[in-house]
Amino acid sequence: MLLLIFTLTTVAIIVRIVSSPLSNVFQKQLTQREAEPLFVSSATYGFLSILTIAFWPELKLDNLPVEFWWNVLVFNAIGVLGNVLLIKAIRTGELSVLGPVNAYKSVVSIVFGMLLLNEIPSWMGAGGVALIVAGSYVVLGSGNQGRGFSLDILKQPEIQFRLIALVCSAIEAVFIKRAMLLSSPMTTFVLWCVLGFLFSFGWIILTLRNRLSEQIRVFSAQKGTCAALFVSTGCMQFSTNVAFDGMQVGYVLALFQTSALLNVLFGYQFFKEKNIIQKLVGAVIMVTGAALIVMYK
Repeated sequence: MLLLIFTLTTVAIIVRIVSSPLSNVFQKQLTQREAEPLFVSSATYGFLSILTIAFWPELKLDNLPVEFWWNVLVFNAIGVLGNVLLIKAIRTGELSVLGPVNAYKSVVSIVFGMLLLNEIPSWMGAGGVALIVAGSYVVLGSGNQGRGFSLDILKQPEIQFRLIALVCSAIEAVFIKRAMLLSSPMTTFVLWCVLGFLFSFGWIILTLRNRLSEQIRVFSAQKGTCAALFVSTGCMQFSTNVAFDGMQVGYVLALFQTSALLNVLFGYQFFKEKNIIQKLVGAVIMVTGAALIVMYK
């Protein structure tokens, strides 16, 4: 049984590492073609909600406690905000920079995991997270005309959006784990899709309803990219839930940072981003930190 759980968790982590940067690529491509971040987010939730209809009869929602629903409401509200801010960041920022910035999520998640889930990291686990963060300094300094890391980079809107988004994502992860402790990965995933769509579409109605027809035309012209985004995001979130079910949140999010390598490579391949070697060096440092976490788990 333990071997099966370990295998499922390992597969889920690998799927998540690949699908997350792919999702970022498709999000950036859509926003470069006049799609608004809020519409990109809402369309993704909406499509995945349709796919989950078949699972509704098996969820047994009537048996779930009130605490579960509070956790669901919190992670959906925070998750929708974080997802929209992430897409806003990706629209103008470089994937090869914004991907590694996500390393800071490990630190945030460990703090909230300690406070809300009583998950205490080992010293080597904390050291691995520190190494991941250190590697991100190398990446962040890559776009500063050779002068290295500077706090001025924090003034860039895309970096600010990304930092806020990762805090939202880290908090969301903790509440997803809390919800799964009271239900299952599938139940939590289905409600992530459905309530995420309701939250994001309500946001559209309140703020951007006059642009709805225009955005529908944009998405109709980009069916292939939309389909790729929906599939990659669905794989990303479900594999995230499965991984959370088998390992501590802080460690899982630290391992997810190995996708920084793919973010750097995809940024170069799809968008011709610069300073690939320096960014790869920083990403490798981060991967080394993730390896430490796994070795001393």
